[in-house]
Amino acid sequence: MKRRADRPLEIFHSMPRASSETPRPALLLICGDDEFTVKKRAREIFDQWCAEAGGMDHEIIEAAASNNAEALHALARLREALQTLPFFGSTKVIWLRNANFLSEERAAGRTVAEALDALTDELKRFQWENVRLLISAGKVDRRKAFFKTIEKIGAVESFAALSAEDKDWAERAALLARNAARARGMDLTEEALAELVSRVGPHTRQLEMEVEKLCLFAADKKQIEPADVHAVCCRNRTARAFALGDALGDRDLPRLLRRLDEELWEIRAGADRDKSVIGLLYGLIFKIRALLLLKEMLREGWIRPTDNYSHFKTQLERVPKEKLPADRKFNPLALNPYVLYKALPQVKKYSPAELVRAMELLLRANQRLVSSGLDETLVLQQTLAEIILPPASPV
Repeated sequence: MKRRADRPLEIFHSMPRASSETPRPALLLICGDDEFTVKKRAREIFDQWCAEAGGMDHEIIEAAASNNAEALHALARLREALQTLPFFGSTKVIWLRNANFLSEERAAGRTVAEALDALTDELKRFQWENVRLLISAGKVDRRKAFFKTIEKIGAVESFAALSAEDKDWAERAALLARNAARARGMDLTEEALAELVSRVGPHTRQLEMEVEKLCLFAADKKQIEPADVHAVCCRNRTARAFALGDALGDRDLPRLLRRLDEELWEIRAGADRDKSVIGLLYGLIFKIRALLLLKEMLREGWIRPTDNYSHFKTQLERVPKEKLPADRKFNPLALNPYVLYKALPQVKKYSPAELVRAMELLLRANQRLVSSGLDETLVLQQTLAEIILPPASPV
């Protein structure tokens, strides 16, 4: 049954209410480059709306288009679904799923842009008393009238992917992991949570999977401990890179050389296209720089040695930010707090002079790798041995 074209239309400003206090949006856009979270959240909303509405009139319209014709077909189906009234006066739920033609990067053709403009005009005039529309997409061009209209008459939930470049990625990842555990009736200690985040890194989907594994493994306990994380959680490539730095910080030459061989094998085998020998060297420079910064904070009395992670984070919050460099490369507070915490016992294994010398040796290794034809493995092995082993005493 179609809506009559001459039926009076109104611009919808105030959403229908489930109660006298809680507004309930009838038009919702869920978008962002965090694909996993967008899909998960959209499924949650769709299932919730269908359960609340009842009936059998709900529709899912696939909108992942590989060309303009497919995008136009999805939009035509959506407009038809909006104009088809639900049976028996119940509420109808429509989900335009995985719309991939709304971003700035993927500019739509003229016909698709015109169809979006027409849809935008319809949404402005649409009566929402018995229809709910959910749209899920990746990145969306926020400058377009389509986005601005949804933001005005409906609601938008945006989920940005975690990135190691973000200063707060570790805190956001920890929040996601804790919420995922609590949704399963479990919780993590601060140390377990920090260890999990350091192993997984900024990867939402893997965090969810690892939390599910942990909850199944520790099902007979109320809290997940660090030992549980060590027992069942794998290390991704970010964590393996940290392992190389940890071996350097621990001044453990055999372990360091084993880790180095593993990393170099991956590079030569092409297992990870993002890795390079120079990248490994920069990671080691990053580790030594972190140890230097940490030693300076200890010398200034801003932090004190502790084996309690929560106490350590509290100390970091009290560090006078105005006395730290603005450049994130030299600002210890820009680092993952757990990385600093794990480096805390390593600082005492090096003197300030040894750390300065280590930076000089790594700089020299960088020059040799770039300007000479020497074997890369030999250069790195020799440099790391010089850093870890004490200088030979003069005869």
